[in-house]
Amino acid sequence: MARIYDCSVDTDLLTGTRLARTAIGRGELVVIPTDTVYGVAANAFDAAAVQRLLDAKGRTRQSPPPVLIGDVAALDALAENVPEAVRDLAREFWPGGLTIVLHAQPSLVWDLGETRGTVALRMPDNPVTIELLAETGPLAVSSANRTGAPSATTAQEAFDQLGDSVDVYLDAGAAGSRYTDRPVGASESSTIVDATALSFEGGTLRILRQGVVSAERIREVVGDLLPDPDAPREETPEPDAGRAGAVLSGDSQEPDEAATGSDPYAFERTPSARPDWASGARLQDDSAPADPAPINPADPLDADPSSTSTSTTTNGSAPGTPGTGASRTDSAPGE
Repeated sequence: MARIYDCSVDTDLLTGTRLARTAIGRGELVVIPTDTVYGVAANAFDAAAVQRLLDAKGRTRQSPPPVLIGDVAALDALAENVPEAVRDLAREFWPGGLTIVLHAQPSLVWDLGETRGTVALRMPDNPVTIELLAETGPLAVSSANRTGAPSATTAQEAFDQLGDSVDVYLDAGAAGSRYTDRPVGASESSTIVDATALSFEGGTLRILRQGVVSAERIREVVGDLLPDPDAPREETPEPDAGRAGAVLSGDSQEPDEAATGSDPYAFERTPSARPDWASGARLQDDSAPADPAPINPADPLDADPSSTSTSTTTNGSAPGTPGTGASRTDSAPGE
């Protein structure tokens, strides 16, 4: 039977975190607080648990969940060839509201979904969750809500949507109120930055979703590595007519790497092949309609109309349906 533990009460904090560790070790789901909204978490290295998370939300593998880490040192353990600019961003914004998409370490044995060899990483700014991460290791986390429904900013809101599909709910009060300086019109979600192109000469950063960390603040750290879309653009030189004719006639045209499959990172140059991190990482998003569309043409919202996943059940209750026997020791914020 699912239960909400009030982390402002010492006995509940100790009991709740202990049971959360145990649940994660068994491959079950827990709801945790972050600095943005509440998230539903699973062991990132347990494929069945990650699938259970996707099923509980009614989401497909095309929207993989991001991974939360409890220490910046985990960056190199989970990501390959981390650029110095990314280290600068981590030093400046972690723990906090910036999610960074990188090439995953190829040696990792995990299955987060259709990631195309990438991983979205974030270190949240919440002491309860940081302490839990120190004991469990990396967690796959998505917003604690059913697909298409508003993200939960309290543990009770999360319970109302996920019910007994989650074993333990850690209540650390209302989330998402700390980012008072977020950009106008941005939702109270993490900003998602794609850093995978930095692996290539001349590569730059790309914002997949504008959240609580503004582009201006990111640009203060990395400079021109995050192009300013409002800056004047250089004129594109006219194509050489002779070369154009050669290309059209096929004289010396090199085969397209993306087409031949010889480029291991072809998806970086093929927007339609990108994993939908902006949807899968909607952990921090409590106003999805305001989210800008990601590069992936798939629906950027948490809603996935094409999803055919079937929710799992725990203790006899369907995910998304409040458990009739859920108990708690204190009144949750927002009740």
